[in-house]
Amino acid sequence: MTAKIVIVGSFNTDLTSYMERMPRPGETVSGRKFVTGPGGKGSNQAVAAARLGADVTFIGRVGQDVFGDLALKTWEQEGINTRYVVRDPEHATGVAPIFVDDTGENSIVVVLGANLNIQAADVDAAADLIAQADIVLTQLEINYDMVAYALQAAKRRGVKTILNPAPAGHLPAEVVALADFITPNETELEVLSGKSGLTAEQAARSLLTHDGQTVVVTLGAQGAQYVRQDATGVIPTFKVNVVDTTGAGDAFNGGLAVALAEGKPLTEAIAFANATAALCVTRPGTAPSMPCRDEVEALLASAK
Repeated sequence: MTAKIVIVGSFNTDLTSYMERMPRPGETVSGRKFVTGPGGKGSNQAVAAARLGADVTFIGRVGQDVFGDLALKTWEQEGINTRYVVRDPEHATGVAPIFVDDTGENSIVVVLGANLNIQAADVDAAADLIAQADIVLTQLEINYDMVAYALQAAKRRGVKTILNPAPAGHLPAEVVALADFITPNETELEVLSGKSGLTAEQAARSLLTHDGQTVVVTLGAQGAQYVRQDATGVIPTFKVNVVDTTGAGDAFNGGLAVALAEGKPLTEAIAFANATAALCVTRPGTAPSMPCRDEVEALLASAK
């Protein structure tokens, strides 16, 4: 059975500069390459899920500009349903200038534009499709009231939800409580929990409000740690040659959404997500670096 995933989220055009090292304040450094391409956390996650074989619908907004054209072209090429994407007449498509150094580390500035103008009516228009979904996934590159609205729309219809609290931001506890799965990295976990000096498990446990919730903390090269009220564990990732870490979190979330939608047990779903992210970082870029299903399955098989 094909996984049905609805993503309420962002599209940004990535403007990526590759350089030996990051500039210090007031300093100019020479870059060796510049690449323009599709990005945005929601869109990256949609591409990841589509390449892994899911039936993906995207709900969001782009401008009436060339970057908006790029978004629709990207989604069309990946087979993503864009019926519920609005071309915003007043706001430009989001952009993300990105710096990547020779170690693969990155710094990003996001100008969200039309992403911040998603309306309740945009979500309501897809109500019937949300009701048929296996997973609804959202992130924090859209207006926060629409994060809550999307999660509520899914919960009212009995659909499982994933909240990827990225980029880091503060959300009311009642919004976090709407998520069945919460997927921060360590920085996002500290901001979301409002607690510093704790272990990942302690901070994650502070987010849990009921038995049905799971926090999955991405730990980079160490893999990912899941925390439930009755259990915790670390699922290791795969050793790969890192080229560019941009988009790794999005690959993980797309992979996790697909695996959970297909009914995989939690530990297997996290291993699947780890494999998706591991392959992503071996290539430059964000959306273009998302792996296909056969690649992920081959990496998983190689580790057995």
